[in-house]
Amino acid sequence: MNGNIVKIEKVNFKYKGSEEGLLKDTSLNIKKGETVLLTGASGSGKTTIIRLINGLIPHYYQGDLEGDVEVAGYDIAKTELYELAGVVGTVFQNPRSQFFSVDTDGEIVFGPENIGLDPKEILERKNDVVREMHIEKLLGRSLFELSGGEKQSIACASVSALLPEIILLDEPSSNLDQSAIRKLADEIRLWKSQGKTIVISEHRLWYLKDLVDRVIYMDHGKIRHEWTGGEFRSLGKTDIKKLQLRPLEVKDILSASCGCEGECGMECGMDLSGTDTDDGIMLDDFFFSYERKPYLFWKKQFSAEDENLTLCIPHLVLPAASVIGVVGKNGTGKSTFLKCLCGLEKDCKGKVEYEGKTYKGRERLKLCYMVMQDVNHQLFTDSVGAEVILSMETEDNERVDEILESLGILEFKDKHPMALSGGQKQRVAIASAMAASAKLMLFDEPTSGLDYSHMEQVAKLLQSLASSGITVLVATHDPELIEMCCDYLLCIENGKTGYMKRL
Repeated sequence: MNGNIVKIEKVNFKYKGSEEGLLKDTSLNIKKGETVLLTGASGSGKTTIIRLINGLIPHYYQGDLEGDVEVAGYDIAKTELYELAGVVGTVFQNPRSQFFSVDTDGEIVFGPENIGLDPKEILERKNDVVREMHIEKLLGRSLFELSGGEKQSIACASVSALLPEIILLDEPSSNLDQSAIRKLADEIRLWKSQGKTIVISEHRLWYLKDLVDRVIYMDHGKIRHEWTGGEFRSLGKTDIKKLQLRPLEVKDILSASCGCEGECGMECGMDLSGTDTDDGIMLDDFFFSYERKPYLFWKKQFSAEDENLTLCIPHLVLPAASVIGVVGKNGTGKSTFLKCLCGLEKDCKGKVEYEGKTYKGRERLKLCYMVMQDVNHQLFTDSVGAEVILSMETEDNERVDEILESLGILEFKDKHPMALSGGQKQRVAIASAMAASAKLMLFDEPTSGLDYSHMEQVAKLLQSLASSGITVLVATHDPELIEMCCDYLLCIENGKTGYMKRL
C-alpha cells in the first residue's frame, strides 16, 4: 500500500441547527488501497465520516466544521463536488436515492456521460463493468422492476463506471437478503483486487469480516477502538456483545432457525405441522397480481390457477399471540403479502377469519395494522398524543397515556412526531395500532439499518406485543432478530408459502 489517500485531522463538526457536535476532535488516515470498516451505534458519526470524504460536508450538509480534510490531494473545503466525481464514488443505503435514469443501461453510463467522456470510452467502460460484475441479465431493464439486490448492483455498477480511486458505502446491506449480501461482498472483493480504497459504514459484520484491512469503532463522535482485520476477526462473542455490535457469525443462527443452511426460502418445502390451531388466524384465497388486465363489464377475480400471480396463498393459518418471522429473498412477495393481508391492496379479495368473525377486503383494516419500513409515510398529526387519538373510535386520553407509558414514549406526548428519532417514530406507529385495538400487527423490515442495541429493543417490543395477545408478523432479513424474538418462521417463495416452521 502507498501513502495516505484520506487525511482527516482534528475535525469537529456540528450539523446546522444541532445543539451538540457530532464529531469531536476526530483524526483518521486511510492508506491508498486499504479497505476500512466504520462501525458503532447509530448516531456515532460513521455516516458523517462518509460525508466528509465525499464532500457532502460542507457543500451539501451545512454546519460548523473545524479541522482539515484532504482526499486524494484535494482540500475538501475548497473543492467543488463536481471536481470529486471521478475521484470518489458513493453507494448509499437506499440505491433509489442516487438513481437519475429510469433504465439500467442509462443509469450505468450516467456518470461518465455527465463528466463529458467520449461516447466510445463511455461504451467501453459500460461493457467492462457489466462483464466484471456479471450483470448482463440486468441490462435493458426498468429500474422500477428490479429487486433490492438488483438495484444495489446497478448502483455499484454506476459508481464503478466512473473509475473512482475511492469507493464509499453507507449501510449498503440494510435492505438486502442473504444471497444479495453475498453478491455485494463479491463486488467489494472485485474492487479490492483492483486496488480501490474502500470505506464502508455498516452494522452487519459477518459478510465483511474477511474483507477488511482495518476496523474503526466509533462512539459519540469519537474513535474509541481500532483493530486490524485479523485482530477484529479474533474478537470473541463476549467482546462483540460488550461493544453492542452485531455478531460476526450468522450462518449458525439461520441454520438453527429454519434448517435452510443460510439460504432462507430456498427449496425448504411446506411444513405447517402444529400451526393449524383453533385459536389461529385463518387466511383464505389470497391472490394478487400487479399485472392489470383490461375488463369491460366486471373485474375478473383471481384464482390459484391464474398465471403470473404475484401472490398465491389459497390457505394459511397464523398461530395467534405469537411472533412470526416472514422471510424470503428480495422481490419474492413478502411486502406484497403484508399489504394484501392488511387490506392496502384493494384488488386482493382474500378473507381473514378470527374468533368466529370473517374480514374481507378493506374490512381487514379493522383487524390489522401495518408499521411500514418508512414510518414517515403514516404519521399525520402535529403531536404524538394526537397521532394516537386519531386511531381511536372514541377519544380516551387516559388510555393514550397508558399506551405511551407502556412504550416508553409518554414524555414525547406533546412533541411533533417528525421531531423524533426513527425508533421513536416506530413506537408512535405501534401506539396507534394498539389504540386501534389491532389483533394482527405487521412490520416490514423494522430493524433495517439498526444497530444491535436498537434491534434488541425492537425484539423485546415485538415479544411484549405477542404476550399481550397480539399476533405479530415481521418481514425481515435479519437472522439476529429471528433468534431474539420469533416463535415461528414463515417463508414466502415466489409469492407462495414455502413453509411454516415452529422455532
